[in-house]
Amino acid sequence: MDKFRMMFQFLQSNQESFMNGICGIMALASAQMYSSFEFSCPCMPEYNYNYGIGLLIIPPIWFFMLGFVMNNNVSVLAEEWKRPTGKRRKDPTILRYMFCSITQRSLIAPAVWVSVTLMDGKSFLCAFSINLDLDRIGNYSLLRGMSEAERLRLLARIPCEDLFEHHEIRVAASRYIKCLSQACGWMFLLMMTLTAFLIRAIRPCFTQAAFLKTKYWSHYIDIERKMFDDTCKEHAKSFAKVCIQQYFEGISGEIHSFHNHHSSKYGSDDDDEDKRKSDEEKLLGIRAQDDMNKVLWNWHTCKPALALRKDQIDGENNGKLNGMANGAANGFVKGHTHEVEKKEWAVYYSKV
Repeated sequence: MDKFRMMFQFLQSNQESFMNGICGIMALASAQMYSSFEFSCPCMPEYNYNYGIGLLIIPPIWFFMLGFVMNNNVSVLAEEWKRPTGKRRKDPTILRYMFCSITQRSLIAPAVWVSVTLMDGKSFLCAFSINLDLDRIGNYSLLRGMSEAERLRLLARIPCEDLFEHHEIRVAASRYIKCLSQACGWMFLLMMTLTAFLIRAIRPCFTQAAFLKTKYWSHYIDIERKMFDDTCKEHAKSFAKVCIQQYFEGISGEIHSFHNHHSSKYGSDDDDEDKRKSDEEKLLGIRAQDDMNKVLWNWHTCKPALALRKDQIDGENNGKLNGMANGAANGFVKGHTHEVEKKEWAVYYSKV
């Protein structure tokens, strides 16, 4: 259990690794679902094509939408796209990079499903059995004297072993169509691999600076949202703790004062004061519901500009304080006491 907990914590800390793991799990799930799926072709001319093509297209669309749902960056992208401009302008290249990153990960599971389906060939056989030319197989007498409707009905029964009487013709037709399906599957894999290679290898060569910029700021948006959520959680926790403490202190004031007087004998009053001060500091000066609602509203409508300011006055004061502290420490270490600045007073007496 400890190993799984450490792995889960690592995936949570590393968003990219976490999403890659989710994509890999979805790809394995798609392959497992297809292997456990019971393929049942209707063997009717009106429904064979719809069933075969639907099995090839609809599950990949579902996996694609599921990839968007399970990706945490979708909410970040939507929030960044719809937020008011305020003091921070929107960069379309960052939004485009985030959308492309989400789309690339969401396409893995659909690509696995399409590849497995084409390599198996059952859906392809069900969809295109009515378009098969039996003259290529070598049987010329089977379709003689049949009308067009009877011929389509007979060809539609090829995927169903229990409904098609001519076993040799069925085996030959199935092998022929499955061969075409596997050829399409290999072409699909080749196209997907080539496209991924072009995106990974060639794009950074032409726009390396822009690529690094968009990648950096997309990571910044994700990290900023996480830190803001963590800060809000800490503030809510401290706010609830202080609110509950004040409530109980107001309800049972005498009992609480008695316990404080009794606990002071054991020296635990200082610990309680330290905990209370830490909770007060975590409130960051926001102690009312209206103030917190205003802070959240301002964060949504007008986020701060991405330009950090350095307070020179505080820096100078901190430098002076650090210098005085270092000087005092050096004086005591060398065995000399720190010289205290003395003030001189002059007193004048008049003889009148």
